[in-house]
Amino acid sequence: MTVSSGSPGWYLRRLSRMGPREVGGRVGDTVRRRRWRSARPDCPRVTGARFSAVLPAGTIAAIPPDAAKRLIAEADRLMDGHAEYFGVAREDLADPDWGYDPKTGRRAPSGYAFDVPYRNEDAVGDIKQIWELSRHQYLTVLAAAYAITGNERYAERVAAHLRSWWEANPPLRGVHWVSGIELGIRLLSWVWIRRLLDGWPGAAGLFEGNPVALNQIWHHQRWLAAFPSRGSSANNHIIAEAAGQFATACAFGWFPSSARWRADALRSLERHLRGNTFGSGLNRELATEYHGLVLELGLAAVAEADAAGVPVPASIRLVLLRMTDALAAVVDSRLRPPRQGDADDGHGLVVDGAGTDRWGSLLATGDAVFGRLAWWPAVTGTDVRTPLLAALIRPYPENGTAPAVPRPPSRPGHFADAGLTILRGPGEIWCRCDGGPHGFLSIAAHAHADALSVEVRHDGVDVLADPGTFCYHGQPEWRRYFRSTLGHNTLQLDGGDQSVSGGPFLWTRHARSRVLVADTPDASAGGTARWCAEHDGYQPSVHRRRVELTAALAELRVVEEVRGPRRAVRLAFHLGPAIAADLADHRAQLTWTRDGEDRSAVLDLPGQLNWQAHRGETDPPLGWYSAGFGRKEPTTTLVGTGFTGGAEGFTTVLRFRG
Repeated sequence: MTVSSGSPGWYLRRLSRMGPREVGGRVGDTVRRRRWRSARPDCPRVTGARFSAVLPAGTIAAIPPDAAKRLIAEADRLMDGHAEYFGVAREDLADPDWGYDPKTGRRAPSGYAFDVPYRNEDAVGDIKQIWELSRHQYLTVLAAAYAITGNERYAERVAAHLRSWWEANPPLRGVHWVSGIELGIRLLSWVWIRRLLDGWPGAAGLFEGNPVALNQIWHHQRWLAAFPSRGSSANNHIIAEAAGQFATACAFGWFPSSARWRADALRSLERHLRGNTFGSGLNRELATEYHGLVLELGLAAVAEADAAGVPVPASIRLVLLRMTDALAAVVDSRLRPPRQGDADDGHGLVVDGAGTDRWGSLLATGDAVFGRLAWWPAVTGTDVRTPLLAALIRPYPENGTAPAVPRPPSRPGHFADAGLTILRGPGEIWCRCDGGPHGFLSIAAHAHADALSVEVRHDGVDVLADPGTFCYHGQPEWRRYFRSTLGHNTLQLDGGDQSVSGGPFLWTRHARSRVLVADTPDASAGGTARWCAEHDGYQPSVHRRRVELTAALAELRVVEEVRGPRRAVRLAFHLGPAIAADLADHRAQLTWTRDGEDRSAVLDLPGQLNWQAHRGETDPPLGWYSAGFGRKEPTTTLVGTGFTGGAEGFTTVLRFRG
C-alpha cells in the first residue's frame, strides 16, 4: 500500500497517535499560524549590543595541525563553489540559490511559510536538499578557516552569504521558516560564525550592528518560542530547537525577551534530554545517528551556558556523560557505532573538514570534558571541534571530585532498557543484537521494522550489514524498503512487516520485543557470548531468535524458532558492500579485503529453505546498501524462502577464517 505524508488518510492516522494535550497544543499552533499571517511585529530596537562569548586566548593555537589542514582544504573547496550533499554534487556554492533543489531542478515557492507544502516533492523539490545548505554549517567551516588563517576572504564570503540569505528569506516567508529543527540548528551556526569571526573587523557590523541580522535573530527565536515540537514529535527536533534557542539567548542576549527565552529553552532542553535518553545513556529513538546529533547539540548548548556563565542543571551534564560512555561502549574496533534506525547525516555543529571521524571526535570531546574511562577505545584521530568546545565547557565534575553517579567500571555489552546487546569475539568480531522497543514515542518516527535483527562486522567491515536509510521523502518505494523487515537481517512471515507503517515517519502498530538472555563475557577471556530474544509482531505467532558467538571457534550461530501456525517464511541476510559471495546450495563463501589483506568466512544457511542471491534489484527493491543519506549501491542479499513448522527451527552458522 502506498502511504504518503500529507494525504487525508495520513493526517487521520497521525491524529490517532496523539494524546489530548498534544491535540490541544496543535490546535493552538494552527490558530497562531493564521494570526501570524497578518500580524508580524518588528524586532525591538537594540542599542549597545556587544558580543562577549568569545573563545579564550590560545584556543585556536591548540587545534592540531592535521585537523586544521583538513579544515582549510574543505574551506577552499567551498570557496571554489564545490560541495556534495546527500550524494548530489553542487557547483553553485559561490553564489547559491537558497530555494533551489539541484536533485530535481525544482525551486520551492516563496509565499507564507506555513502554506508551503514542503512534504510534496512535486511542488517543492527534495526538501532535505533545500534545507541542508540553509543550516549554514558550511559557513561555520569558512568562519573556522578564517579563525585559523586570518585570511579575510573566508570572512567576506561568510558575510556575503549571510546577507544574501537574510534578504532572500525574510521572516515567515518561504520554505526555510517551516521546520523548527532547521531554525534551531541555523541559530547555533550563527552563534559560532560570530564567535569564529571575532577577530575580523566586520564581525560586529555583520551581527550586533546590523538591523537585518538582529531582525532575523529575533524572529527565529520568536518562532521557536511559539511552535515547539509537541507530544509524539518531541524527539531530536525538540532538542535542536531548545539548544538553538538557548545558545542564541546566551550569546545574543540583546532583546527584552532574551532572559525568558533562555530560561524556557533551558527547561525544555533539560526535560527533553532526559526524556530522549535511556538511563543507560542510549538515545530512545534507537537510531544511532540521532544519538550523535543529540549529543552534539547538548554539548554545544552547555558550551554556550559556560561561556555566558549561565548555570545549568547537573542532570544535563549527567545525561551527556552517560551518552558519551554509552557511545564508547557500543562502537566497534574502528570506532563505528551500530547502523540502527534512520540516519540522515545530520550534525549539530560542523567546524571540521572531510575525513574527520565523527564518532572519534565525539569521544575526544568526551575525554576532554568528562575524562575517559580505562575501557574506552583509543582515539587516534584529531579534530577541530574538540579544542573549541573544550575551551568553553567547564570540566566535569566541576569541583574536580568523583562524579556523584558511578560510571561503568568495565565495558558494558548489554543495555537492558534499550534492548541493545553487543557480542564481541576474536579477530575484532562485533555483533549487534536488537531486542529493544520498536522506537520512541507513539509514532516511532525514525524506527525500522527490524526486531531481532543482527549486524555483524569483522575488524570494522560490514559482513552481515544493516542496509541503512537512503531517503525520507519523495521516493516511497525506497523508503518502504529500507525500513522494512525484509530490508534487515531478520525473519519475515507471510510477506509483511513486524510493525505496521502509517506513512514515512509513522508506525501505527509496534512489535513488542523482549530479551530473554544476554550473556556478554569479556571477549579477551574467551568463552561463548549468548543472546536470546523474541517479539510478537506476527501475532498469533511468536518469533524467537538465539545468537551464540563462540570465541575459540570464531563462530556465530543464529537459531530461529517460530511458535504458531504454519506460515510462509523469508529469512534475509544482507552482506556489506565489500563482501563478495559465492552461493552454492545452502552455503555461501564470503571474501573481502581489509588493509590489503584477504579475509574470508563461510555462511552455512538453513537447509529447510530455498536460497537465492539478490543484488541491485529495483522491482521491487532488494539487494542495496546505503552508506549515507541520498546514496545507495548494489550489494548482495541472501534470501531463504519456505514455511515454518519444523521442530528444529532454522540454524545459520557464520565461521570466520584466520
